[in-house]
Amino acid sequence: MNINLKINGQPVSVAPGSTILEAAEKLEIKIPTLCHFKMDCFHVDHRSASCRICVVEVKGRPNLAPACSTPAAEGMEVHTNTLRAINARRTILDLLLSDHPKDCLICPKNLNCQLQALAQEMGLHHLLYKGEQSTYNKDLSSQAIARDLDKCIMCRRCETACNAIQTVGVLSGVGRGFNAVVAPAGLKPLAETECVFCGQCVQACPVGALSEIDYKYPVWRALNDPAKTVVVQTAPAVRVAIGEAFGLPPGSVSTGKMVTALRMLGFDRVFDTDFAADLTIMEEGSELLDRLNRFLAGDPDVCLPILTSCCPAWVNFFEHQFPDLLNIPSTARSPQQMFGSIAKNYWAEKMGIPREKLVVVSIMPCLAKKYECARPEFSDNGDPDVNYSLSTRELAKLVK
Repeated sequence: MNINLKINGQPVSVAPGSTILEAAEKLEIKIPTLCHFKMDCFHVDHRSASCRICVVEVKGRPNLAPACSTPAAEGMEVHTNTLRAINARRTILDLLLSDHPKDCLICPKNLNCQLQALAQEMGLHHLLYKGEQSTYNKDLSSQAIARDLDKCIMCRRCETACNAIQTVGVLSGVGRGFNAVVAPAGLKPLAETECVFCGQCVQACPVGALSEIDYKYPVWRALNDPAKTVVVQTAPAVRVAIGEAFGLPPGSVSTGKMVTALRMLGFDRVFDTDFAADLTIMEEGSELLDRLNRFLAGDPDVCLPILTSCCPAWVNFFEHQFPDLLNIPSTARSPQQMFGSIAKNYWAEKMGIPREKLVVVSIMPCLAKKYECARPEFSDNGDPDVNYSLSTRELAKLVK
């Protein structure tokens, strides 16, 4: 049986278990949020109510209620934009800004920062509270994910992504009071933890506390170096995802536009990682047949089933969480690394290009690819098979 309540005098009926925020969304009444994080595809609804930006007044309740975590109740009367609620939100935002760096112009989240957008929306153009600010060392240890705890606002969205969605369990609240942040235990660098570098925490972070390590500038330098031949490989997902950065409807296939843009950027050759994926399938298929033949021959050491090794985050997950099962994934390289090896060792020779003069760039949907191409086993005398891996976001910024 549905629950009936009123928000700003408008009646609404919602399913049991719904929150005030969900009821307001049904009426198209906007309540500002910051820590709220919902991913329907993973059945995850983060309701920590840690930021309190979404507070509203509920008739008969002496204190303000966080709309994102307060269940709707029969007969409830909610007011979202009273002077008391707005003043509370502005005060909370003022306090968050007082302990936040002011380097917005060079922040990777500039113009895409929810804290910045809220400050603009609420008209906060000067600092009301000035005083001590938190200071931490930046973590660039993984070569994939940059962590700047000076910008952490304790919304804990990254913690939900890491624990509830990816089940990696690296991030949690550390410290108390003014020094509280979300980080690995003991504030360890990410490279010294069980992080798989999947990038879901970066996707969840509303500010610049977590971001991808940016390789756009090294790629620009290579593209503008006449002594270098620069080639690029693109993952299948990129040709679809890239369109959203330019206002195309989600799901739009932009293969031709993407290839044209890459050539206009200056890449000498544009390759499709699908080719290397075919090689991976052949390698994994051969390995599967070999394991099956050994199994049928009575080999007690053979491991079945076989799991793909295409995803470096998946491989990292096995290395950290299930080291006793490391013989189950295929021994084949990922498509990214297969292509890099073939480009540097076979294609370069055929084209008469010295290996050290060839720069291989990949455009990938996963930040773990950045970590993967930096692993020492995927290089020859210090020269990586894949020099730089860019995310879809980075490619969009390059094009723009």
